[in-house]
Amino acid sequence: MARLTGSKLTEFKLYAPQAKKVSLAGTFNKWDIKKLPAKNDSKGNWMVKVNLKPGRYEYKFVVDGAWMNDPRCTSCVANSFGSHNCVVEVK
Repeated sequence: MARLTGSKLTEFKLYAPQAKKVSLAGTFNKWDIKKLPAKNDSKGNWMVKVNLKPGRYEYKFVVDGAWMNDPRCTSCVANSFGSHNCVVEVK
């Protein structure tokens, strides 16, 4: 994966052992659920790495077609759908 100047490789992880398909969507990819598929190991851990420039980004996981917040995220903001998006700050 090419690294963008001034960007930082940021890992997103989700434990979902029953999931068949997991992807990551957020403000960094225009909420496209197909652009960032996560890879899983044999223990139910899903991971995706994204090169992000410093800034604040909102995101969610999509697990088997259902939007899901990151259980490890400590910062969330309300969205226009009546739920919340996770927030990651890249320094």
